Amino acid sequence: MTSVRVEITRWVDDYQPGIVECKLIDATGREWLFIEKLPLVTGDDSLSASNVYPIKGLIACKVIAYIEDLSRRRTVRITIENPWQIAAVNGPMVFEVHPEQIVKNQMNPNDTD
Repeated sequence: MTSVRVEITRWVDDYQPGIVECKLIDATGREWLFIEKLPLVTGDDSLSASNVYPIKGLIACKVIAYIEDLSRRRTVRITIENPWQIAAVNGPMVFEVHPEQIVKNQMNPNDTD
């Protein structure tokens, strides 16, 4: 599975399995927020309101294209619509991110360093 790195910024609700807010910074530096169920952004089911945030997280995504501009800067266009129908609170499901934000075959976001 391919994923994009995010920060879990806060605990939102205790409703099972737990609801958290996540932040993604795209390749232009714009911040996007997501409110999601805990298991969709981390394999760590021990998180709760008492944790210290931010914490590393991952959102599953699909790579649409690898892009290189005239300055040879590379970005990756992704969609987070697949497989979980996730969308940013403040906008889209398609983003351009830096290649190092993409992680392949990781289940635990804390193993992405």
